[in-house]
Amino acid sequence: MTRFTAHNHSTADVDASQEQIWTALTDTELLPRLTPFLKRIDVIDGKWVWTLASIPVLTKQISPSFTEVMTFEPMTHITFTHDPSKTDEQAGAEGSYTLTPNGARTHLAIDLEVSVDLPLPKLAKPGVLAGMNTVMAAMGSRFATNLLKHLDATR
Repeated sequence: MTRFTAHNHSTADVDASQEQIWTALTDTELLPRLTPFLKRIDVIDGKWVWTLASIPVLTKQISPSFTEVMTFEPMTHITFTHDPSKTDEQAGAEGSYTLTPNGARTHLAIDLEVSVDLPLPKLAKPGVLAGMNTVMAAMGSRFATNLLKHLDATR
């Protein structure tokens, strides 16, 4: 197995309150509807188990499920880290959402790093990372669009 890791950082000033965004980002039933490839989130013993749909990576399709330890600082910060006790999981994520008031808007910063173990040689790294970055960018773009539509509908 070779471990591949991709990282994405994005920011936006969102036309919504911190509370509205916080409510969306902490809703385990809503997030899969907003996030492409995310099938569901189960909360087990206070940890979030993220189950993804099939994602193309080079010539393979992966459908990872991974357990995240979530830390919540109400209305301002959510961090997540892969549960270190889940050594059998093929994938994991590390990252954060930071919400900062900005006048009538909210500055939202998302930092996300995804790692996956694949039965591919290290020589495949450029192709795998290109694929991971493409999928992450598409997921992020569609998530942002869906989140904005959701927030607009809740006003």
